[in-house]
Amino acid sequence: MKILAVEDDPSIMAVTQKRLEVAGYEVITAFEGLEGLKKARSENPDLIVLDLKLPNLNGYQICSMLKRDKKYCDIPIVMLTSLTMEKDVEEGFRAGADAYITKPYDAQALLYHIKTLLERRHNMRPTPPAPAPKKKPKELVKTNRLEPGKK
Repeated sequence: MKILAVEDDPSIMAVTQKRLEVAGYEVITAFEGLEGLKKARSENPDLIVLDLKLPNLNGYQICSMLKRDKKYCDIPIVMLTSLTMEKDVEEGFRAGADAYITKPYDAQALLYHIKTLLERRHNMRPTPPAPAPKKKPKELVKTNRLEPGKK
């Protein structure tokens, strides 16, 4: 599973990236908002871990843009931020966040939310229809039926 982590603080990014990789995820990184939005669109990650206070575009803007786009709206977004006020949390969910975690964060809680959201996304995806069986020309079709008069 591929996770895009968007975080402007290199030390927080390093710790978060390492935790996600140890948990078995492939991690793509972006250090500012516009780069994060571009990578979300080009890499089509399975989930995004998104800081809110970012250069160029903030996390609310990125989340809102992705959630309004039919092509990316099903990508779960976990906001991982130092903004702890109730109004910040409410704005995060209004923008479309699937989870909101505040820093400093509990690594197990982050991994739990990621696992849960990925499982939910996987279970919600429609199963592609099975391909229609190809019909063989009649002369190649074999049957198990006996011809009339034979035993």
